[in-house]
Amino acid sequence: MASQTKPVLHGYFRSSCSWRVRIAFALKGVEFDQVPVNLIKDGGQQRTEQYRTINPMQQVPAVEIDGITLSQSLAVIQYIDETRPGPRLLPADPKKRAQRMISDLIASGIQPLPPLSDHPQVGAEKVQWAQHFIDRGFRALEPVLRETSGMYCVGDEISMADICLVPQVYNAERFSVDLEKYPTIKRLNQTLLEVEAFRASHPSHQPDTPEELRA
Repeated sequence: MASQTKPVLHGYFRSSCSWRVRIAFALKGVEFDQVPVNLIKDGGQQRTEQYRTINPMQQVPAVEIDGITLSQSLAVIQYIDETRPGPRLLPADPKKRAQRMISDLIASGIQPLPPLSDHPQVGAEKVQWAQHFIDRGFRALEPVLRETSGMYCVGDEISMADICLVPQVYNAERFSVDLEKYPTIKRLNQTLLEVEAFRASHPSHQPDTPEELRA
């Protein structure tokens, strides 16, 4: 039974992983509170001892929900899916559900690398470095999505794969990756950005979004 207390999302407006959780809450129609964790300010607020008590890995997001605290966005999304009513985020059909490999490809194979380019230690080549790893991942993802996609990543129902795809394309655009090479990815992203849950959860609309980046 879901708690009546609103979940609390500790996140950052431009974090891909935080955005995934915002999308999931929006698709399920779940109201939640946000506590901003600025990954840049003061050397990174995620590095404080106070935040370490919430997430020992000192990453975002961390979600307080139903008396527990969860990190790792895919685990959070699965928990939301299993405890809240609304559209399924993991398909009921086993073969379609197995396509969560798309989510894993993005979350484990692409996403962890480019965000590190925001760190000053990476140096001046950070854009080229990010482009290299995103391109490598998209070259693998494009043929997979050609086989699995309908209107969305897996057939005609929005799933966890879509929740992962849109933030990753946002990152690709930030680093000027040429999306014309990936027509399926580009088409799916454009379709999904017409869905209210994806628009409302966009980094340009969050409480901690800097004024100059607001839409």
